[in-house]
Amino acid sequence: MAQVNKKLIENILFENAKAEAFIDKNDYGNAAKLLLEFQKESWEQLASGYKSLDSLQIKEFDFNNFKIKVQFNPGRIISSSAKVDAKSINNRTCFLCYENMPAEQKGILYKHEYLILCNPYPIFPEHFTLSNINHFPQSIKESFDMLLTFSKDLSQFYSVFYNGPKCGASAPDHLHFQAGNKSFIPIDDEFEFLQDKYGEILIKNDKLTVRGIDDGLRRYISLEGNSKKAIINSFNIFFDIYYSIANNGEEPMMNILSSYQQESGWRIIIFLRNKHRSSHYFEEGYKNILISPAAVDIGGVCITPLEKDFKKITKELLQEIFQEIIIGKEHFDFIKSSLTKKLIIR
Repeated sequence: MAQVNKKLIENILFENAKAEAFIDKNDYGNAAKLLLEFQKESWEQLASGYKSLDSLQIKEFDFNNFKIKVQFNPGRIISSSAKVDAKSINNRTCFLCYENMPAEQKGILYKHEYLILCNPYPIFPEHFTLSNINHFPQSIKESFDMLLTFSKDLSQFYSVFYNGPKCGASAPDHLHFQAGNKSFIPIDDEFEFLQDKYGEILIKNDKLTVRGIDDGLRRYISLEGNSKKAIINSFNIFFDIYYSIANNGEEPMMNILSSYQQESGWRIIIFLRNKHRSSHYFEEGYKNILISPAAVDIGGVCITPLEKDFKKITKELLQEIFQEIIIGKEHFDFIKSSLTKKLIIR
C-alpha cells in the first residue's frame, strides 16, 4: 500500500482563487468546471481528447420505449481494450497514482483523500476521474459512503459512477469513481418510466425505496431516499446477498450510477453482471466487436472505439451482448426475494 507523499500532492494541486472560493462553500461542481477550463488550455493531451468529441458519430436504437445510443469514440480505445488480468496489471505503471501522472495534470484535493481529475479520454462533455490518493484496490463495500458523498457534493451538474474491478474498471488496482454530466446517460431521464413499467417495489417507507427492475435488456436494483444511513444499510444487505451467490471470494460484478437531487435525495442504480465482456469481444476477424460494457454503456451510451464496429452494430447485436453480460433471471429473482425478506426483518 503506497504512502502519500505530501510534497508530490502539493505539486499537482490546482491553484486558483475562484476554485478555492467554491470549495470553501462545498461547491465542488463549479470548482471542477474551472479545473476543466484550465486543463483544456494547459494540457494538450486533454485538449485533443475534448476536440475529438466534436466529430463523434452516434446512432440510436429503441428498446421498448427506452434508448441505447452507440457512440463511435476512438479516444476510448485504451480503456475498451485494457488488459485487466492480474499479470498485466502487475506489469504496468498505475496511471492513477499521482506520482505517475503527466506533468500537466492538475487536480482538486477532496476530503484529504481523493483527487478530482479531468479525464483525458472523455465520453461526456465534462468528464472527471475521482481517484483515491492512495493505491488501494477498487472495492465498493468500503467506499460506498464516499460514492454517496461525491454524488451530493457534485450534484449541481454531475452524476457519479463506479465500475467494479471485474467489469469495467480499467484500473482495478486503484480505487476510483468517475463523474459526468447529468442526463447525458439516457437512463438518467428514463428511470421513472422504467421503474413504473418494469419495476418491482421490494420495500418502501419514508426513508427508503428499493426496487428490482428488469426492462428486458438489463436487470438492476435501485435505492432511493434522503437517508444516507438507510441507503448504506440497504446496500450492505444487498452486497452480502449478491456476494453469497458469486461464490468466488471476489467483489461480485456490478456497475453503479449515483445521482442526488436536493428534493428527493439519492438515486442509486446497480447493474448486475454475469461477465465482463461478451463472446463478441474475443471473436476473430469480422465477427470481433470491441465493446467492453461498463456503467455508461449499460446506462445507455455504448462506446465503440473502432469505426468498423460502429458501422456494423445493430439492435440485435446489442441484445446478444447484453444478454451475455447481464445477470440471469434466476439469480436476479433470488436477490430480489432475499433482499425483500432481509429489509423487512430489519
